[in-house]
Amino acid sequence: MTNSMTGAEAMVRMLEAHGVRHIFGLCGDTTLPFYDAMHQLKHDITHVLTRDERSATYMADAYSRVTGRPGVAEGPSGGGATYILPGLIEATESSYAVLGITTDISVASYGKYPLTEVDQEALMRPLTKWNTVIKQSQHIPRMVRTAFKAMTTGRSGAAHLGLPYDVQYDPVDPADIWADPKHHSYPAYPQAPEPGAAEAAVDAILSAKSPLIICGGGIVIACAMEELSRLAKRLDIPVATSISGQGSLAETHANCLGVVGSNGGTDETWEMMEAADLVVFMGCRAGSTTTSRWEAPAPGTRIVHFDNDPMVIGANYRTEVGVVGDLRLSLAAVNAELDRRDQGASTFGGAAAIAQIKARKFEKFHQLAQSPQAPIRPERVVDTLMKVLPPDATVVSDPGTSCPYFSAYYQLQQPGRYFITNRAHGALGYALSASLGAWFARPTSKTVALMGDGSFGFTVGELETVCRARAPITFVVFSNANFGWIKASQFADKGGRYYNVDFNRTDHAAIAAAYGVKSWRVENPEDLEQVMQAAVNHDGPTLVDVVCQSLEESNAPVRRWMG
Repeated sequence: MTNSMTGAEAMVRMLEAHGVRHIFGLCGDTTLPFYDAMHQLKHDITHVLTRDERSATYMADAYSRVTGRPGVAEGPSGGGATYILPGLIEATESSYAVLGITTDISVASYGKYPLTEVDQEALMRPLTKWNTVIKQSQHIPRMVRTAFKAMTTGRSGAAHLGLPYDVQYDPVDPADIWADPKHHSYPAYPQAPEPGAAEAAVDAILSAKSPLIICGGGIVIACAMEELSRLAKRLDIPVATSISGQGSLAETHANCLGVVGSNGGTDETWEMMEAADLVVFMGCRAGSTTTSRWEAPAPGTRIVHFDNDPMVIGANYRTEVGVVGDLRLSLAAVNAELDRRDQGASTFGGAAAIAQIKARKFEKFHQLAQSPQAPIRPERVVDTLMKVLPPDATVVSDPGTSCPYFSAYYQLQQPGRYFITNRAHGALGYALSASLGAWFARPTSKTVALMGDGSFGFTVGELETVCRARAPITFVVFSNANFGWIKASQFADKGGRYYNVDFNRTDHAAIAAAYGVKSWRVENPEDLEQVMQAAVNHDGPTLVDVVCQSLEESNAPVRRWMG
């Protein structure tokens, strides 16, 4: 083998060949050759040093969601490999392409009880779409290609590559450094639905009296927003979303009902869910949250299901028509069939019905949002964000206190991935880190991260990373000195018997200031808008610590608490 390169150099070149421009990660003993290769070689990849491997994968996850390209996170062996797990399982379950690279102990020392030994392949297998630990250096190019192929085709997800220490020093033939450019982004090699499927879906929809489309995250992943908008307008059909599906349509779109279900849905939006005689799920798995634990659609409701994963069809509901294929191509086929039939003038009256529902929903919201009450109501925080944020702001939220309020009431003004939350596994600490990945992905967009104070404590160390990157992210902390979601559940389900959910009140603005973040603490509702505007306008990292009402005292849009 002439003019060979090392395994570490081959890994860098293979990532470069796949269009990787950012890597998020944390150094370790087993990573020395890889970091040295990153340092010595000329390339266009920016490595972002994080303070926690979990954070690195959360950053890669949000980066992937915004760009539509695989996000890459790396970490060392042992503890580093175990810390990288949360982001990989979130990406896999949420169908986003994220590559986790964990360097490993030398193959030569397997079974000799070296420090940090763990069976990485077994560890990662349940959490990823595809994974391997590379045993020979000449396998590196092929395994990287396979990882990118797995992440970007079919239902996208996470992949993992283990890179042992000695393999990083062994030779690789430079002639094998190449990539399929189709795997630079996803969905790669999208597949159209089988002949007749789109026509059958059209027949079913047009035969209904009160159909409702419910979109999950798949519409945005497939970039099917324009085809969906065309379909919704031409049939005047109402479109609801799951939380992950927000951005399928702009929420100001006349046919967009908003979020339905047990989290972020309201009684008003649920009316349309219960009244539908045919429900069309699109890129949505019809899971427990969207259906409020399968309360609706009720048994007997007709179901049409579009998804690129055939395993999803019929998993929760008997399905009349299943359309398996890429959502953009599937909806294009539906629109082509409607063109052929010359169909498309105000069929179902969705816009008028939605306008009436939204008027009632927002009348209640605005009463609460204008409340002078202290601690500050979460509705007031969301209303203030709507006033001060630009239309193309990217908002990242943890799944706790901020998520149901934002999902129910904030009106996203553009289709696409402008709202990000980790709905699959709901790990706290996501938003603070993920927001940096979102900013690297789209630095021209104002990036905002929303979190409770419980969540803030998980990954607060990444404020240093944000300051080092000089990222002008605004962090908003909903401070109520407890793990709010669980406390509200103890209030609703356990008669207010609170156990181990409260912690000491902390001055998060002071903590942020110590990291170098410009910060404010707000207790008076009258100060909120002025402070939030100043935070959003500042040209560096900012944090607003809002002393707010606890969830168990509030009117949170969570169905099981509102009964």
